[in-house]
Amino acid sequence: MNEFFILKIFRGESKNQYFEEFKIKRRPFLNVISALMEIQKHPINIKGEKVEPVVWEQGCLEEVCGSCSMLINGRPRQSCTALVDDMLKQSGTDVITLAPMTKFSLIRDLVVDRERMFTNLKKIEAWIDADDSQGRVFNLPIPPDVEETRYVLSTCMTCGVCSEGCPQVSERSSFMGPAAISQVRLFNAHPIGTMNRKARLEAMMGEGGIAECGNAQNCVQVCPKKIPLTESIAVIGRQTTVQAWKNMIHLADS
Repeated sequence: MNEFFILKIFRGESKNQYFEEFKIKRRPFLNVISALMEIQKHPINIKGEKVEPVVWEQGCLEEVCGSCSMLINGRPRQSCTALVDDMLKQSGTDVITLAPMTKFSLIRDLVVDRERMFTNLKKIEAWIDADDSQGRVFNLPIPPDVEETRYVLSTCMTCGVCSEGCPQVSERSSFMGPAAISQVRLFNAHPIGTMNRKARLEAMMGEGGIAECGNAQNCVQVCPKKIPLTESIAVIGRQTTVQAWKNMIHLADS
Protein backbone atom coordinates (compact mmCIF):
# COMPACT_ATOMS: atom_id res chain seq x y z
CA MET A 1 0.00 0.00 0.00
CA ASN A 2 1.37 3.39 -0.99
CA GLU A 3 2.03 5.92 1.76
CA PHE A 4 0.43 8.70 -0.28
CA PHE A 5 -2.58 9.08 -2.55
CA ILE A 6 -3.73 11.69 -5.07
CA LEU A 7 -6.85 13.84 -4.85
CA LYS A 8 -7.81 14.90 -8.36
CA ILE A 9 -10.17 17.83 -7.85
CA PHE A 10 -12.38 19.80 -10.23
CA ARG A 11 -11.52 23.49 -10.02
CA GLY A 12 -12.98 26.66 -11.43
CA GLU A 13 -16.26 28.42 -12.14
CA SER A 14 -18.51 28.72 -15.19
CA LYS A 15 -15.70 29.51 -17.66
CA ASN A 16 -12.27 28.51 -16.37
CA GLN A 17 -12.58 24.81 -15.47
CA TYR A 18 -9.82 22.26 -14.95
CA PHE A 19 -8.68 19.41 -12.71
CA GLU A 20 -5.90 19.88 -10.19
CA GLU A 21 -4.05 17.15 -8.30
CA PHE A 22 -2.84 17.13 -4.70
CA LYS A 23 -0.64 14.56 -2.99
CA ILE A 24 -1.81 13.61 0.50
CA LYS A 25 -0.43 11.25 3.10
CA ARG A 26 -2.65 8.30 4.00
CA ARG A 27 -3.70 7.64 7.55
CA PRO A 28 -6.28 5.32 9.13
CA PHE A 29 -9.92 6.41 8.93
CA LEU A 30 -9.12 9.51 6.86
CA ASN A 31 -12.24 10.69 5.04
CA VAL A 32 -12.56 12.92 2.00
CA ILE A 33 -13.50 16.00 4.05
CA SER A 34 -10.39 15.57 6.22
CA ALA A 35 -8.28 15.27 3.07
CA LEU A 36 -9.78 18.52 1.78
CA MET A 37 -8.96 20.15 5.10
CA GLU A 38 -5.33 19.07 4.65
CA ILE A 39 -5.32 20.92 1.32
CA GLN A 40 -6.94 23.93 2.96
CA LYS A 41 -4.06 24.11 5.46
CA HIS A 42 -1.40 23.57 2.80
CA PRO A 43 -2.81 24.44 -0.67
CA ILE A 44 0.15 23.15 -2.66
CA ASN A 45 -0.58 21.07 -5.74
CA ILE A 46 1.32 18.07 -7.01
CA LYS A 47 3.56 20.38 -9.06
CA GLY A 48 4.70 22.15 -5.90
CA GLU A 49 2.74 25.30 -6.72
CA LYS A 50 0.90 27.22 -4.03
CA VAL A 51 -2.70 27.65 -5.22
CA GLU A 52 -6.03 28.94 -4.00
CA PRO A 53 -7.59 26.57 -1.42
CA VAL A 54 -10.31 24.28 -2.74
CA VAL A 55 -13.87 25.48 -2.12
CA TRP A 56 -16.45 22.99 -0.87
CA GLU A 57 -19.39 22.84 1.54
CA GLN A 58 -19.60 21.05 4.86
CA GLY A 59 -21.66 21.20 8.00
CA CYS A 60 -22.39 18.43 10.48
CA LEU A 61 -19.70 15.98 9.30
CA GLU A 62 -21.97 13.08 10.32
CA GLU A 63 -24.22 12.62 7.27
CA VAL A 64 -27.13 14.64 8.60
CA CYS A 65 -26.98 18.09 6.96
CA GLY A 66 -26.43 16.94 3.36
CA SER A 67 -24.23 19.91 2.45
CA CYS A 68 -21.08 17.98 1.50
CA SER A 69 -22.62 16.13 -1.46
CA MET A 70 -20.32 15.75 -4.46
CA LEU A 71 -19.20 13.25 -7.09
CA ILE A 72 -16.54 10.93 -5.70
CA ASN A 73 -15.03 8.78 -8.42
CA GLY A 74 -18.07 9.63 -10.51
CA ARG A 75 -20.68 8.58 -7.93
CA PRO A 76 -22.81 11.08 -5.99
CA ARG A 77 -22.49 10.72 -2.22
CA GLN A 78 -21.64 12.44 1.05
CA SER A 79 -17.94 13.18 1.37
CA CYS A 80 -17.98 13.19 5.18
CA THR A 81 -18.62 9.43 5.27
CA ALA A 82 -16.42 8.56 2.29
CA LEU A 83 -13.34 6.90 3.79
CA VAL A 84 -10.20 7.30 1.70
CA ASP A 85 -9.04 3.70 2.16
CA ASP A 86 -12.42 2.40 1.02
CA MET A 87 -12.48 4.69 -2.03
CA LEU A 88 -8.98 3.63 -3.08
CA LYS A 89 -9.80 -0.04 -2.60
CA GLN A 90 -12.93 0.26 -4.72
CA SER A 91 -11.13 2.10 -7.53
CA GLY A 92 -8.01 -0.08 -7.46
CA THR A 93 -5.83 3.01 -7.93
CA ASP A 94 -4.09 5.63 -5.81
CA VAL A 95 -6.31 8.41 -7.18
CA ILE A 96 -9.63 9.75 -5.88
CA THR A 97 -11.47 12.11 -8.23
CA LEU A 98 -13.74 14.79 -6.78
CA ALA A 99 -16.18 16.83 -8.87
CA PRO A 100 -19.31 18.91 -8.25
CA MET A 101 -22.76 17.49 -8.88
CA THR A 102 -23.91 18.18 -12.43
CA LYS A 103 -27.67 18.65 -11.96
CA PHE A 104 -27.26 21.98 -10.16
CA SER A 105 -25.69 25.28 -11.19
CA LEU A 106 -21.98 25.45 -10.46
CA ILE A 107 -20.82 28.14 -8.07
CA ARG A 108 -17.13 27.30 -7.72
CA ASP A 109 -14.98 24.18 -7.45
CA LEU A 110 -17.10 21.60 -5.59
CA VAL A 111 -19.91 23.97 -4.56
CA VAL A 112 -23.24 23.98 -6.41
CA ASP A 113 -26.48 25.88 -5.94
CA ARG A 114 -29.22 23.53 -4.68
CA GLU A 115 -31.84 26.29 -4.53
CA ARG A 116 -34.14 24.45 -6.95
CA MET A 117 -34.62 21.69 -4.36
CA PHE A 118 -35.68 24.14 -1.65
CA THR A 119 -37.97 25.93 -4.09
CA ASN A 120 -39.66 22.61 -4.85
CA LEU A 121 -40.23 22.01 -1.13
CA LYS A 122 -42.16 25.29 -1.07
CA LYS A 123 -44.23 24.19 -4.06
CA ILE A 124 -45.35 21.03 -2.27
CA GLU A 125 -45.88 22.78 1.09
CA ALA A 126 -43.36 20.57 2.88
CA TRP A 127 -44.25 21.70 6.37
CA ILE A 128 -46.86 21.18 9.08
CA ASP A 129 -49.32 24.06 9.27
CA ALA A 130 -50.44 24.26 12.90
CA ASP A 131 -52.76 27.26 12.44
CA ASP A 132 -56.31 26.52 13.60
CA SER A 133 -55.40 22.93 14.45
CA GLN A 134 -55.30 23.20 18.25
CA GLY A 135 -57.65 20.75 19.91
CA ARG A 136 -58.67 19.08 16.66
CA VAL A 137 -55.91 16.75 15.56
CA PHE A 138 -52.96 17.12 17.94
CA ASN A 139 -54.12 14.20 20.06
CA LEU A 140 -54.89 11.80 17.26
CA PRO A 141 -52.82 8.63 17.62
CA ILE A 142 -50.42 7.63 14.84
CA PRO A 143 -50.26 3.87 14.16
CA PRO A 144 -46.79 2.42 14.87
CA ASP A 145 -46.30 1.24 11.29
CA VAL A 146 -47.11 4.71 9.94
CA GLU A 147 -44.80 6.34 12.48
CA GLU A 148 -42.01 3.94 11.53
CA THR A 149 -42.45 4.79 7.85
CA ARG A 150 -42.57 8.51 8.60
CA TYR A 151 -39.33 8.32 10.58
CA VAL A 152 -37.44 6.82 7.65
CA LEU A 153 -38.87 9.44 5.27
CA SER A 154 -37.98 12.24 7.70
CA THR A 155 -34.27 11.44 7.47
CA CYS A 156 -34.10 13.13 4.05
CA MET A 157 -31.31 15.75 4.08
CA THR A 158 -32.25 17.51 0.82
CA CYS A 159 -28.68 16.67 -0.15
CA GLY A 160 -29.41 16.40 -3.87
CA VAL A 161 -27.81 13.00 -4.38
CA CYS A 162 -31.07 11.42 -5.58
CA SER A 163 -31.58 14.25 -8.08
CA GLU A 164 -28.01 13.83 -9.30
CA GLY A 165 -28.68 10.16 -10.01
CA CYS A 166 -32.02 10.80 -11.72
CA PRO A 167 -31.90 11.06 -15.55
CA GLN A 168 -35.15 13.06 -15.54
CA VAL A 169 -33.63 15.91 -13.50
CA SER A 170 -31.75 18.41 -15.66
CA GLU A 171 -31.53 22.09 -16.53
CA ARG A 172 -34.00 21.44 -19.36
CA SER A 173 -36.52 19.68 -17.12
CA SER A 174 -38.92 21.02 -14.52
CA PHE A 175 -39.13 17.65 -12.73
CA MET A 176 -39.04 18.22 -8.97
CA GLY A 177 -37.13 15.03 -8.34
CA PRO A 178 -37.50 12.04 -5.99
CA ALA A 179 -36.90 13.93 -2.73
CA ALA A 180 -39.90 16.23 -3.21
CA ILE A 181 -42.18 13.29 -4.03
CA SER A 182 -41.07 11.45 -0.90
CA GLN A 183 -41.64 14.55 1.23
CA VAL A 184 -45.23 14.74 -0.03
CA ARG A 185 -45.69 11.21 1.28
CA LEU A 186 -44.13 12.18 4.62
CA PHE A 187 -46.33 15.21 5.29
CA ASN A 188 -49.51 13.64 3.92
CA ALA A 189 -49.11 10.85 6.50
CA HIS A 190 -49.07 13.32 9.41
CA PRO A 191 -52.39 13.91 11.26
CA ILE A 192 -52.04 17.68 10.84
CA GLY A 193 -50.22 17.58 7.53
CA THR A 194 -53.13 15.73 5.95
CA MET A 195 -55.07 19.02 6.13
CA ASN A 196 -52.99 20.24 3.15
CA ARG A 197 -52.98 16.87 1.41
CA LYS A 198 -55.05 18.06 -1.57
CA ALA A 199 -52.75 21.03 -2.27
CA ARG A 200 -49.66 18.82 -2.17
CA LEU A 201 -51.16 16.21 -4.48
CA GLU A 202 -52.31 18.84 -6.96
CA ALA A 203 -48.76 20.23 -7.00
CA MET A 204 -47.61 16.71 -7.81
CA MET A 205 -50.19 16.55 -10.60
CA GLY A 206 -48.87 19.76 -12.15
CA GLU A 207 -45.71 20.72 -14.01
CA GLY A 208 -42.62 18.95 -12.71
CA GLY A 209 -44.70 16.45 -10.77
CA ILE A 210 -45.11 12.70 -10.55
CA ALA A 211 -45.93 12.22 -14.24
CA GLU A 212 -42.41 13.29 -15.21
CA CYS A 213 -40.76 10.45 -13.28
CA GLY A 214 -39.30 7.94 -15.72
CA ASN A 215 -39.01 5.18 -13.08
CA ALA A 216 -35.27 4.76 -13.66
CA GLN A 217 -34.89 3.82 -9.96
CA ASN A 218 -31.39 5.33 -9.78
CA CYS A 219 -32.50 7.49 -6.85
CA VAL A 220 -33.00 4.62 -4.43
CA GLN A 221 -29.62 3.18 -5.44
CA VAL A 222 -27.66 6.28 -4.42
CA CYS A 223 -29.68 7.70 -1.48
CA PRO A 224 -27.25 7.90 1.49
CA LYS A 225 -30.10 7.45 4.01
CA LYS A 226 -31.59 4.40 2.23
CA ILE A 227 -34.97 6.08 1.93
CA PRO A 228 -37.43 3.92 -0.07
CA LEU A 229 -37.84 6.56 -2.78
CA THR A 230 -39.32 4.26 -5.41
CA GLU A 231 -41.90 3.10 -2.87
CA SER A 232 -42.77 6.74 -2.20
CA ILE A 233 -43.12 7.39 -5.93
CA ALA A 234 -45.56 4.46 -6.19
CA VAL A 235 -47.55 5.66 -3.16
CA ILE A 236 -47.85 9.23 -4.45
CA GLY A 237 -48.74 7.89 -7.88
CA ARG A 238 -51.74 6.13 -6.36
CA GLN A 239 -52.67 9.14 -4.22
CA THR A 240 -52.62 11.52 -7.19
CA THR A 241 -54.78 9.13 -9.20
CA VAL A 242 -57.41 9.09 -6.42
CA GLN A 243 -57.20 12.88 -6.12
CA ALA A 244 -57.69 13.27 -9.87
CA TRP A 245 -60.89 11.19 -9.67
CA LYS A 246 -62.12 13.28 -6.72
CA ASN A 247 -61.50 16.45 -8.71
CA MET A 248 -63.44 15.07 -11.68
CA ILE A 249 -66.38 14.06 -9.48
CA HIS A 250 -66.37 17.50 -7.85
CA LEU A 251 -66.47 19.18 -11.26
CA ALA A 252 -69.30 16.90 -12.37
CA ASP A 253 -71.33 17.75 -9.28
CA SER A 254 -70.77 21.50 -9.53
